[in-house]
Amino acid sequence: MAQKLLEKIDSPQDLQQLSIEDLEVLAQEMREIIIDVVSRNPGHLASNLGVVELTIALHYTFDFLKDKLVWDVGHQTYGHKLLTGRRKEFPTLRQYKGLSGFPDKNESKYDPFTCGHSGHAISAALGLSCADKINGVDRKIVAVAGDAAIGAGMSFEALNHAGYLKRNLIVILNDNEMAISSTVGAFSKYLTKIRTTPLFTDFKKEVHNLLQSLPIFGKRMDQTLEHIMEALKREITPGQIFVDLGFNYFGPIDGHDIRTLIDTLRDIKHLKEPILLHVITEKGKGFEPASKNPARYHSAGKFQMRNGKVIDIPKDPNKISYTKVFSKTLIELAKSDKDIVAITAAMPEGTGLDAFGKEYPDRYFDVGMCEQHAIGLANGLVTAGLKPVAAIYSTFLQRAYDQVFHDVCLQGHGVLLALDRAGIVGSDGPTHNGLFDIAYLRHLPGMILMSPKDGTELKAMLDKAVQLNSPVAIRYPRADIPENNLDNNYEPIEIGKGEIVREGQDGAIIAYGAMVYPSMKCANMLAEKGIDITVINARFAKPLDDNLIIEIVRKHQIVLTVEDHSLVGGFGSAILELLIDKGIHTQNVHILGVPDKFIEHGSRDIILKLLNLDAEGISKNFISVWNRLEPVSIKNKEEYKETPNLI
Repeated sequence: MAQKLLEKIDSPQDLQQLSIEDLEVLAQEMREIIIDVVSRNPGHLASNLGVVELTIALHYTFDFLKDKLVWDVGHQTYGHKLLTGRRKEFPTLRQYKGLSGFPDKNESKYDPFTCGHSGHAISAALGLSCADKINGVDRKIVAVAGDAAIGAGMSFEALNHAGYLKRNLIVILNDNEMAISSTVGAFSKYLTKIRTTPLFTDFKKEVHNLLQSLPIFGKRMDQTLEHIMEALKREITPGQIFVDLGFNYFGPIDGHDIRTLIDTLRDIKHLKEPILLHVITEKGKGFEPASKNPARYHSAGKFQMRNGKVIDIPKDPNKISYTKVFSKTLIELAKSDKDIVAITAAMPEGTGLDAFGKEYPDRYFDVGMCEQHAIGLANGLVTAGLKPVAAIYSTFLQRAYDQVFHDVCLQGHGVLLALDRAGIVGSDGPTHNGLFDIAYLRHLPGMILMSPKDGTELKAMLDKAVQLNSPVAIRYPRADIPENNLDNNYEPIEIGKGEIVREGQDGAIIAYGAMVYPSMKCANMLAEKGIDITVINARFAKPLDDNLIIEIVRKHQIVLTVEDHSLVGGFGSAILELLIDKGIHTQNVHILGVPDKFIEHGSRDIILKLLNLDAEGISKNFISVWNRLEPVSIKNKEEYKETPNLI
């Protein structure tokens, strides 16, 4: 069997040995391996299939060891990885200790940044270009941004600044009419207009040719044409908004025509000015199921290569995710409360708000990849008497920190922040782990923070939160609710009150949110060793249940706090602050959570186990402290060692 072209590509330099026809074959081979690997290691499929030719053309035209390529979002870089020396490791994609699903500066010299959030690329690229001017470096900086990412506020700020500075920069607008779901907003409609408008330059050329052919009036009318064209230009020139921002606009061009891509990139690479190249691509190209349903195959589960059929993983039919509980509960609450409205920032399926949008289209807002605007919008909605619920991933809400402070907390407005994907997320890794929300929200005056232990409690918390005239955040993980615990007959939640879920005499665990059930399991494991402990479901990180916590600390010789959040500024820190403020000794209090570092990618179960945040790890931590205090006999005592994430 002849060696495949891709097997000969160990670096982008190897592309130079291939003809244009060879590059087209290479594109097909790249699609095949992407589909094969993603069918087994679920990842981002449709977006990567859409940029194969563009990726090849970029690496064929530029030397990105000298020049720099900055990808926005980063979930479209699988082809980039294949061409930059990571082909052999590609089957490990998104697996623990394998390749990241995003650009990773520690993984390759071709990745200048580690990135996973949209909107950053043009700013970063402009920064590199400005530094080149200061340092006297002559190279090209290229940023690739999608049509959804370029609509983010940060992207527009960077475009505005780049056009003003007139820096040597190429921005490639990868326009596939999709974010994760369909792109929304007026800018999306503007891009649609560009796609369907003939190029102004072609139109002008045709009119010139026509007038020149007239025997008498041609030249005189041709001179007048220039004035007419200037008057019409703003109406019919594609990309005029980019021209007005100071960019030289080219396109739109076919993003799957390798020859056209390479010729165009060669033509513009020598221009010393801000350039925007508009490229039209098809998300999911080359794999019919993904092409027909790109949203479904944005991040599909395992599927069959031959037909794209998603492989159903055997699952308890009674299992339900926290996201699904949130979605159904919000719809139920909205039936009886007409003031409830829902907001998502381009993540309708991921947050579960797509169902709400279908049920109540007039009370649903998808703002695009604009978390800052989502919170600002909520501010206006609540001022007019509505009850906005903004469902945003924990890691993405970080982008709207100032709006949470200024537009919500400072106003004292009753906005509910539903923080999906809180804690360890899994294979998306450090850019997507929701490990900092308690820390960046807890210190804001008026903010209430709560987290449910199961589905029943999430329903009760949502019911309570929409009634409050106060900023509220509810955090929950990307996971199924534990033990199928979902009961519609729930007890009302009282703000700032936890509960004792198990009583014992030898110590206590104060657990927050998703850590309650692992702590209960830990208590059962310890009971088998003769250690009887209390378990507290804290429910609230702010306000804390002061009386309950103080009572527990005073009654027990060992108290362990457990959270799936950064130890710095988290739930355990809040408890220590409370105890110090009340003048209570804290020598018997130990906090367990995520250490002060970015956590690598891997499945949620694997990472929680590595962090000692599963039942066995919590047990090991407890016994580690117990062994320091009590010289008692414990079964298998020798297997318990000091653990690195216990403070």
